[in-house]
Amino acid sequence: LTPFSASEDMRFTWQGKAGRSPLQALYESDQFEQSTLQAVHQQRREMLSNVCSRYTRKRRLLQPDDLRHLVVDDTHGLLYCYVPKVACTNWKRVMMVLTGQGKYQDPLGIPAHEAHVPSNLRTLSEYSVPEINYRLRSYLKFVFVREPFERLVSAYRNKFTLSYNTAFHKRYGTKIIRRHRQEPSDRALERGDDVRFEEFVYYLLDPRTQQEEPFNEHWERVHSLCHPCIIHYDVVGKYETLAEDANYILQLVGADTSVKFPASSKTTRTTDDMTAQFFQDISPFYQRRLFNLYKMDYLLFNYSIPSYLRIR
Repeated sequence: LTPFSASEDMRFTWQGKAGRSPLQALYESDQFEQSTLQAVHQQRREMLSNVCSRYTRKRRLLQPDDLRHLVVDDTHGLLYCYVPKVACTNWKRVMMVLTGQGKYQDPLGIPAHEAHVPSNLRTLSEYSVPEINYRLRSYLKFVFVREPFERLVSAYRNKFTLSYNTAFHKRYGTKIIRRHRQEPSDRALERGDDVRFEEFVYYLLDPRTQQEEPFNEHWERVHSLCHPCIIHYDVVGKYETLAEDANYILQLVGADTSVKFPASSKTTRTTDDMTAQFFQDISPFYQRRLFNLYKMDYLLFNYSIPSYLRIR
């Protein structure tokens, strides 16, 4: 299989409805503050490009396995790289509405588990090499990102503190406890359902972890999931500006005005203050090591070092 490359000049070659480019569509729209949004997204693309050129010495070619997170909407000419714990359930619901030929009307009418059924959405890895190259070259490409440690704590809370996630407890919890807890009980070794955040950090930093297999997608770095230094994203959305950025993308691709990104209603959402509490008991030594592990995501997406870290 021939590898694929995504060259710098692929940005904004996508043609929307009636042959209009996204920028033309944007200029003609008076439904939101064009210049401000355009400037914000231009700034994010430039930041990404600058960091990539500074830290990426050798450009490698994409392999089919790199494309498993890119969801395809052939109707609207859209590629979405999904990142777990960054509103990806709602984005998959929206993508199902966009690609469903009228089968789905309301994203929130789609059960969360349905959104994660692989057969409900096509990913770019399922296409032939010429089809992949065409879509990388001509579709609008977007990704959503989040403050890295906030996303990490959100993943920990979801996968290790909720009783129903038994598959994660068995798959990862038992291994984490066996390796990183002194004198674990037989119950803990069997069930793996009481992993402490500190133990989760030790697991992430243990050299054996990545030697044995790649990180699970819920705590894998965004740059490893979505390859933003190889694939040039037209829009880098942020969890912190989710509603505005989602609306911007839907308007860019000429989605039907009835398609709305679901408003967030979760009161259990992981916040910066909550994240700070989880890091209170992590020593400065391990805080620094963990920051270095996620450093590229901080740099690429312009997140500052959290004020609660004791690594300065």
